[in-house]
Amino acid sequence: MRVLVVEDDEDLRIAVSAGLRSAALAVDSVGDIAAADEALWVNSYDCVVFDRMLPDGDSIVYIRSRRQEGWAVPVLFLTARDSLADRVDGFEHGGDDYLVKPFAVAELTARVLSLCRRAGTGRPPVLRYADVEVDTGRREVRRAGVLLTLTAKEFSVLEYLMVRPEQAVSRAALIEHCWDAAADPMSNVVDVTIRRLRNKLRQPELIEAVRGRGYRLTTAGGAG
Repeated sequence: MRVLVVEDDEDLRIAVSAGLRSAALAVDSVGDIAAADEALWVNSYDCVVFDRMLPDGDSIVYIRSRRQEGWAVPVLFLTARDSLADRVDGFEHGGDDYLVKPFAVAELTARVLSLCRRAGTGRPPVLRYADVEVDTGRREVRRAGVLLTLTAKEFSVLEYLMVRPEQAVSRAALIEHCWDAAADPMSNVVDVTIRRLRNKLRQPELIEAVRGRGYRLTTAGGAG
């Protein structure tokens, strides 16, 4: 899952981004509405974290405008405004959640994960394929009942494949949804992550390389 953080306080932006990345999320971050607008037109996100007051305006005005255009990505507002009227205003104009500063990064991360799961319409909290279980809430993976230790990026790639069993997923799609904008699309990061993931999942192999198309989960055997 990929998240955009829009916050002009650099220290807070770095802290929030680090906390979200630790939860296996790909994170892009910008400091104003103009940069956020560009990122949102270029990339696909599962959730956006918007500071209310930014150098180029109140983000609630921008979100209200995007909602009127039919834009449906979940939005969490961050703000120092803690009155009931401010919170109601945020919800009425397109916000899905509202967190008052100061806040714990762990709480923000939990709320963002909840919004991301909510955005995945109909997606169960525990994904199952063959003898693999991915608990998206607890961020746990088991195979044949054995708990596996995955890195955040390995978890993200496996989750993306689990949502699309038997479907070939391109390297470009994995880069877009599991890495942030800093990732080099020409690098071999996807192949390296897949190789490590295969090793941790052990035999029989479930991740198959599909020539010219990417990777897919399959029980057909012959994964290469």
